[in-house]
Amino acid sequence: MSVRVQDAAFDAGQELNRFTKGAAGAGAIVSFTGIVRDLDGGLRHMLIEHYPGMTEKAIGTLVQQARDRWALTDALVIHRYGQLAPGAQIMMVATASAHRADAFAAADFLMDYLKSRAPFWKKEITADGADWVAAKDTDETALTRW
Repeated sequence: MSVRVQDAAFDAGQELNRFTKGAAGAGAIVSFTGIVRDLDGGLRHMLIEHYPGMTEKAIGTLVQQARDRWALTDALVIHRYGQLAPGAQIMMVATASAHRADAFAAADFLMDYLKSRAPFWKKEITADGADWVAAKDTDETALTRW
């Protein structure tokens, strides 16, 4: 299990290759990489803040919950903070299991909970100013299936 919260960019391909090499006994690897999106073309950058130590611990707890629930051989979560431009990679989740169903379910679970429960604060900076990103009802609703 690996949880990294970092300001530096990462290479998703290299991370996935390294994760796959270390996933002994896995028959399935699932990965997801999140990108900073600019829905209306006006985003200059996103600013992501967090409390070091608390954030890693909270994400580690989510990963442990996924490992307790599904038969994972390994899991990886990388999440960036700081100033991120549109198109930048913001996060990555990878799960490994003997079977694909567990790998997919655990990755989906982690994505839903990272989106709604990981202690990050996001601010979108545009030409018109800055606004904190509010929680979405759809994200909260997604948690009900778990």
